[in-house]
Amino acid sequence: MAHDSLYAAPPSTGAETERAAGRLAGLRAALGSWDAAVVAALVLAVLLAGVSVQNFATGRNVQFLLLDLVPLALLALPMTLIVITGEIDLSVASTVGLCSTLMGQLWLSSGLSLELICVLVVLLGGALGAVNGLFVTGFGLPSLAVTIGTLALYRGLSFVVLGDQAVADFPASWTAAAVRNIPGTSIPVAVVPVLLLALVFGVVLHATSTGRALYAMGNNDQAATFAGVSVARTKFWLFVASGAVCGLVGIFWTLRYASARGDNATGLELTVVTAVLLGGVSIFGGRGGLLGVVAGVLLLGVLRNALQLADVDANALTIVTGALLIASVVLPNAVADVRARLHRRRQRANPVAP
Repeated sequence: MAHDSLYAAPPSTGAETERAAGRLAGLRAALGSWDAAVVAALVLAVLLAGVSVQNFATGRNVQFLLLDLVPLALLALPMTLIVITGEIDLSVASTVGLCSTLMGQLWLSSGLSLELICVLVVLLGGALGAVNGLFVTGFGLPSLAVTIGTLALYRGLSFVVLGDQAVADFPASWTAAAVRNIPGTSIPVAVVPVLLLALVFGVVLHATSTGRALYAMGNNDQAATFAGVSVARTKFWLFVASGAVCGLVGIFWTLRYASARGDNATGLELTVVTAVLLGGVSIFGGRGGLLGVVAGVLLLGVLRNALQLADVDANALTIVTGALLIASVVLPNAVADVRARLHRRRQRANPVAP
């Protein structure tokens, strides 16, 4: 009888059962989340485009698709954090355009090295973002109104800087580097800094106290303040970060197309906001994550690229973008409302259930 204990199954504990139930509930929640739906839609879009759209799966097209996604992905990173706090920055495309024209003007007339010009352009982008941050946090103005105003202001200034002319005589080594692939692949080198920045923003948002504070601000500014969060300072620096990233995008845009123009990146702000909301970030703040946004960026890029290869009119692309923007606002709230009703119905049917 003494040996029976060697073969006896260890008794299960209530704690182990609760942990298993918790893991199962977490898995169900993840599979049923908006992020999972966006990832599934991305996989489906890639498969359908690869089968039905000619040249979609070629290495050349993959290169162009990823190059098109670099500005969108970069701008979506700080935009995600800003929207999670309950704010928005609609001036990003105009900031990119102004940074591009100032880069062209400095190269044309200052005699400075291109390396120094790039540093100055990033600093300028940060300063333009600081203007937004000052009006929003210093004067308490709505970010929607402020950034609509600077959208027009910065775009107008970009035409003041260069007028209707374009600066295109950038060094060939720089313009070639902007579109160069990683050796042996169809992946542009420019994707690497995007991934590094995405990692940085992801760690800040999901693994630091700063990220928790951003969600708290999006849910309730006053409660976050009472909890010791410096709401105004944090939001100010988010706008500065957004502007600095706009400076990086302005440099990339200028070198990729070898042209500094006042109309560079016109309309890009709509696509950026669409990608962020499509990725599951709530327009009201306090909800969302970077993984969903990355999937949203890729999904939007794949759809636009496939439609372009299918010779769909540019106006139709705008319609698709607008439709996705509306859907990304309406559908998550509709799904949350249905889930809340089902939960209330289950509670009424079984009051003992949690």
